[in-house]
Amino acid sequence: MQNQAASAPQPVVSLALDSPDLALAYERTSDPQFKHGQILVKALNIGPGEQVLDLGAGTGRLGAYVAELVGPAGQVIAIDPLPLRVDIAQAKAKPNLEARVGRAEDLSQFASDEFDVVYLNSVFHWIADKPRALREIFRVLKPGGRLGLNSADPHRLHQFRRHVAEIFNEQGIDAPANATIPVDQQELQALLSAAGFVHVETRHHTLVDFHPDVDSLIAWSRSSSFGNSLASLSNIQQTQLRDVLAQRLEPFRTPDGLRLERYLIFATARRPAVAGASG
Repeated sequence: MQNQAASAPQPVVSLALDSPDLALAYERTSDPQFKHGQILVKALNIGPGEQVLDLGAGTGRLGAYVAELVGPAGQVIAIDPLPLRVDIAQAKAKPNLEARVGRAEDLSQFASDEFDVVYLNSVFHWIADKPRALREIFRVLKPGGRLGLNSADPHRLHQFRRHVAEIFNEQGIDAPANATIPVDQQELQALLSAAGFVHVETRHHTLVDFHPDVDSLIAWSRSSSFGNSLASLSNIQQTQLRDVLAQRLEPFRTPDGLRLERYLIFATARRPAVAGASG
């Protein structure tokens, strides 16, 4: 693979890299996120009549699922900072499901004490100002309201990412900086407590995904990262990486496809039912 200059600028997350093709690809290939989103939703015990805010809702697949849980007496509002994905989510709209453009760090479009549940599925590691986002979530939750989230574990890279990093290291290439900003279990607990949440519970989950081939795996990664995954590589470098990765992952092939693990931290917490209450 061609070498990258050590002085190359470190990439940061960019919302501008999303495209109609990536948004549509995410709608088609986001089964892994949807499945672990169902795990998160189950932990929150969402029920009929509840008011729910889905932060970083993407194309609205999980929001539509939750709308079925809350029923006609409930309401799900799904927001995402990527307009192209919100457009797809809006096509799923119904009386108890609405999609809007928005981001977790600024929930000024919502009143205080508005929601029974707020959740972030595969979102928290993308948020730069986590304390601000948690303060906003705390504000819009009703007293006693529940928060649920899952986030990448900085100490356990997903198998795909670990293999990519190893390939770069073997080739003597400076790997692109991680666009996400994950926090570990202790940091997450501290952030939630500092924001005022109580009954904080965190746990690790190992998730198993199956991808038909390396090309579909890379396409899933690109659509999941709204174009940020490996975005700093040239076309030649991306092709070379793909070829090496295909060889490296062949031992992971099963009758169901390439079997790869991902590692997430799940967390649930509550806003105190009474001001000043502690966990």
